[in-house]
Amino acid sequence: MNQITITGKIGKEPEFRTTSGGKSMVTFSVAVKKQMKPSDGPDSDWFNITAWDKTADFVVNYLHKGSGVAIVGRMESRKFTDKDGNNREAWSVIASSVEGTDRRDDSTPNAKPKTAQPAQQVGQDYDPFEDD
Repeated sequence: MNQITITGKIGKEPEFRTTSGGKSMVTFSVAVKKQMKPSDGPDSDWFNITAWDKTADFVVNYLHKGSGVAIVGRMESRKFTDKDGNNREAWSVIASSVEGTDRRDDSTPNAKPKTAQPAQQVGQDYDPFEDD
């Protein structure tokens, strides 16, 4: 089974694109704090995330740099040759669901909600403010 669950913070603004076939896609990075900080080196692991369709729309509309997120997806590797001719391998997470973990600030009139249903459950009638 290829499934990964990570919880962390978005490292930079999500980059939204639309494919030539009209599918929504977003890429972003997430920092996940290490449980035991190493004596030398970074205290976080970084994951590259790709989300598609309704999940991508949710991310670009409701999340931003610094947002807390919980992601469920699968790991994917791809092999390529870099500009110097070296063979490389890159790993990324293909998200099946993304949920914001920050609390909504009700004192801000235009505050955006930070939770969503998994992509496969989101339909045309989905209202992110339904539970408010």
